[in-house]
Amino acid sequence: MREHGGNLDQAQQRFGGRAEDWIDLSTGINRLPYPVGEVSSRAWSALPSRAEIEALHQAARHAYRTSAAVVALGGAQAAIQLLPQLAPPGRARILAPTYNEYAGVLSAAGWEVQEVGDFDALAGADLAIVVNPNNPDGRCHPPRDLLTLLPRVGRLVVDESFADVAPQLSLASGDRPGLLILRSFGKFYGLAGLRLGFALGNSSDIARVAAISGPWPVSGAAIAIGCRALRDDAWAEATSARLARDCGRLDRIVQSQGWTLVGGTQLFRLYETPDALAAQEKLARRHIWSRVFAREPTWLRLGLPGGEPEWSRLAEALAR
Repeated sequence: MREHGGNLDQAQQRFGGRAEDWIDLSTGINRLPYPVGEVSSRAWSALPSRAEIEALHQAARHAYRTSAAVVALGGAQAAIQLLPQLAPPGRARILAPTYNEYAGVLSAAGWEVQEVGDFDALAGADLAIVVNPNNPDGRCHPPRDLLTLLPRVGRLVVDESFADVAPQLSLASGDRPGLLILRSFGKFYGLAGLRLGFALGNSSDIARVAAISGPWPVSGAAIAIGCRALRDDAWAEATSARLARDCGRLDRIVQSQGWTLVGGTQLFRLYETPDALAAQEKLARRHIWSRVFAREPTWLRLGLPGGEPEWSRLAEALAR
């Protein structure tokens, strides 16, 4: 398996404790999740109907403020797995450093993959991939820059998995040939285990993705909870405001360590440290898990704690 956050089992093997003893800050998943409420027995026992799936698509259009074609999938990762099937293998360029599944999936499918550090170097690719806001450094690209790039590539995939907290960056509102948008549900809504995400874009591209993904790409429970959450504007607005406040709170707490903010989003922060592995171990001995990066040995990424007990534990761990 490629390097990811959320590898709490590895933390337990090294530092002990049960899963419930740990605060997992290694991901960008909201630790105060959407309250799912009651889920009907039918959602668990019956195959989802076309009408129910379309209701989920309409809820996604509402949340993402779009009239574009939409298809629900088992997380943004499911969409990434399908990308190589949308066109014959060619030249793929990925704006890096970023989420590492893109390079691995495309390479395994026979694509010629190049990771580039300069935005303009994406031009000329058959497939260009930009994560916006980026994971792990939170780098952002204005929509106008992405639209300028669009006619210079064969297909542009923009991963907006963290765009719920930065809606001004989203290109989901349009239906443009050659542009495919990926959205994650689990991160902002804190329900990664539900495995729900969406692809949005031109009707022909979305029809192709839908055909490849099959007749029941998401579960009945995901449909029921997704429909409810995606239409809950009040919860989304309150959560965005809380996350914005909590980013400043986390930045202030880690100042005592002499760490420098490199970047991030309102769901995670990336810090420059003298030694990220040492910082990770310090926290792990207090059963708080963080994310480090093999290619950047001074980078440590922290998600935002949830309730006050988690904030207190993090502050105490850092103070030691």
